[in-house]
Amino acid sequence: MRKQLFSTTTALALLCGMGVAHADMEAARAFLDAEIGDMSSLSREEQEAEMQWFIDAAEPLSGMEIRVVSETITTHEYESQVLAPAFTAITGIRVTHDLIGEGDVVERLQSQMQTGENLYDAYVNDSDLIGTHWRYQQVRNLTDWMAGEGADFTNPNLDLEDFVGISFTTGPDDKVYQLPVQQFANLYWFRYDLFTDPEIMAEFEAEYGYELGVPINWAAYEDIAEFFTGKEIDGTSMYGHMDYGRRDPSLGWRFTDAWLSMAGNGDKGLPNGLPVDEWGIRVNENSQPVGSCVARGGDTNGPASVYAIQKYLDWLAAYAPPEAQGMNFSESGPVPAQGNIAQQIFWYTAFTADMVGEGASAVLNEDGTPKWRMAPSPHGVYWQEGMKLGYQDAGAYTLMESTPVDRAQAAWLYGQFIASKTVDVKKSHVGLTFIRESTIQHESFTERAPELGGLVEFYRSPARVQWSPTGTNVPDYPRLAQLWWQAIGDASSGEKTAQEAMDQLCAEQEAVMERIQRSGIQGDLGPVLNEEESLEYWNEQAQANGTIAPQLKKENEDEEPQTITYDELIQSWQAADASAPADAGAMEEEAAPAEADAPAESEAEGQQN
Repeated sequence: MRKQLFSTTTALALLCGMGVAHADMEAARAFLDAEIGDMSSLSREEQEAEMQWFIDAAEPLSGMEIRVVSETITTHEYESQVLAPAFTAITGIRVTHDLIGEGDVVERLQSQMQTGENLYDAYVNDSDLIGTHWRYQQVRNLTDWMAGEGADFTNPNLDLEDFVGISFTTGPDDKVYQLPVQQFANLYWFRYDLFTDPEIMAEFEAEYGYELGVPINWAAYEDIAEFFTGKEIDGTSMYGHMDYGRRDPSLGWRFTDAWLSMAGNGDKGLPNGLPVDEWGIRVNENSQPVGSCVARGGDTNGPASVYAIQKYLDWLAAYAPPEAQGMNFSESGPVPAQGNIAQQIFWYTAFTADMVGEGASAVLNEDGTPKWRMAPSPHGVYWQEGMKLGYQDAGAYTLMESTPVDRAQAAWLYGQFIASKTVDVKKSHVGLTFIRESTIQHESFTERAPELGGLVEFYRSPARVQWSPTGTNVPDYPRLAQLWWQAIGDASSGEKTAQEAMDQLCAEQEAVMERIQRSGIQGDLGPVLNEEESLEYWNEQAQANGTIAPQLKKENEDEEPQTITYDELIQSWQAADASAPADAGAMEEEAAPAEADAPAESEAEGQQN
C-alpha cells in the first residue's frame, strides 16, 4: 500500500509540475484514474460531478495556501501524502497537512485558543474535546457555518447523516462542531485459532466448567487469562493478557477511553451516560459540571471506578508479560502480533492494518487470513444494560473562530474533500478507520472482511453504538486529561492504592473545575460544584431519580463467568437490523453462562450514531 501511495503522490506531483495545479478537471480525472477507480461509493460519473463542484467552489480561493494539522496515524498519512497534493492539483488551493503527535495537536490548539494567533487553519483533533469546544465557543459550529459564511463552500453531497459518528461531534445545543474524518474503536482481541482448538477447548471446560469463548464479562476474561498464562503452545510460552503500565501520557487515555464505563461506573445513556459520564463527572439539568468525587455526586472515585483500576493492576501483574509494566501505548501495541498473547481486553482497531501486514506472520494463516478476531469488549460487575461498553476515537475536522474567514473557507473545502464520498472508500481501505455508512456497506469491504478479523462485521452490527468517545460532560479536556496519567501512574507504580489514586484524581478534577467556575470564562455553561454529601446520600438521590451513579460497593464483586462462541456472536449480528439500537441481549441469550438462569441483557437504549 505504501508503494502505491508513493506512486500516486509522484503522479500528482508530476501533474503539478506540468502546470495542472490550477483548478480543472484534467487533474481531477488523473487523480480518479490513478488513485480511486471503483474504490468509491460513487459511480465515475458521480465522482467527476463531485470533483467539478470542488473546482467551482474553490475558484474564488484559488492560489491560497493553508495549513492543516493532525496526529500521525496511517489515515492521516494518506491524507497528507496523497489527498492533500490531489486537492492542490484539483482546486489550486495549496495545502500543507502537517503530521505531529496527538499531544502536540492538542497543545497547538490550546495555544491558538489562548492567544488568538492563527497557527493552523484547521485542526483534526479528537471529538473528545466536544465539551471543551461547546463551552468555550472558540471553534466555529458547523451548523451555523454551513448556513452562513460557509454556505457557498459546503458540498451539497456532504450528507451528514451518512457519518456514523456525527452524534459524537454534536453539542447539547444540537449544533455540529466538528466533522469526523477518521474513527476507530477499542475492542476485545483474541486468538480465534486457539479458542476453537478442540483440545484447548476441552481442557478449558474441564478446568473451569464452562465453554471457552468470547468473554461476556470480566469474570470470564479473568478465567481465560489465568488459563492461558504460562501454557506452552507450539513451543511458545503464552500470556493470557496484554496491557501497559509506564507512567506516560498514553497511560491517561488508556483510562479516559471508557475503561471505567466498561467496569460499570457512570449512568446509562448513549453515546454517554447522563447525568454521570464515564469519567465520573456529573452535570446538572443545564449540562453544567457539578462534581467528580462521590461526595459531590460524581463517580470518579466510586466503587465501580476503584474496581476498574484494581482489575487493571491485578491483570497486568498476573497475566501480562513482565516487560508490559514498563511499556507505553506505542510499545505495547505490536506485541500481540508476535504470537504469544492469547487475548487482550483493551485493543484499538487502529492496529488492524499492522496485524495483517508484514511482521505479523505469527498471527496469520498461510493464506494471509488472520488467526485472530476482534469482538465486543466484556463488561465488569457494576455494568448494566444501557451503558456504553467501550470507546471510539473520532478524529474530527475543526475550524477555529480565530481563523480568518477566507482561510476557513479554503480549509473547509479541504476537510470535505478528505471526507468526501469520492475518496472515503479508498481512504478507509488504507487506514481502516470508518466514518461513513456508505463506505462500511461497500462491496469491496464485503470481499475484504475475511482478512480483517471481524472489523467489518463489528461496524456493520448494531452493537457499534455502545462504543463512543468522551462526551460533553468534560468541560476542559486538555486540562483534565493530563491529570489521569499522573494519578493512574501512582497506582501502576505501587505508590498509591487504587482508591487513593482515584481520590486524588477526582479532587484534582474538581480543583480545575472550581478554577473555571471562579473565572467565569465558560459563562452559564461552566461548572457549578455541588455541596459535599455522603456516597449513600447521592446513591439515594440516584435511585429516586431513576438513575444509577454513584453505585454503592457490592458486597461480592465476583460474578458468574459468561462466554459466547464467536461464530454465534457473528450470526446474531447478521440476523439483527443494523439500523436498530445495540442489541446486547443477542449476545447474552446466545452466551454459555455458568448458571442456566443467569439474567439476560435486553436492548440498550439511547442515542444512536
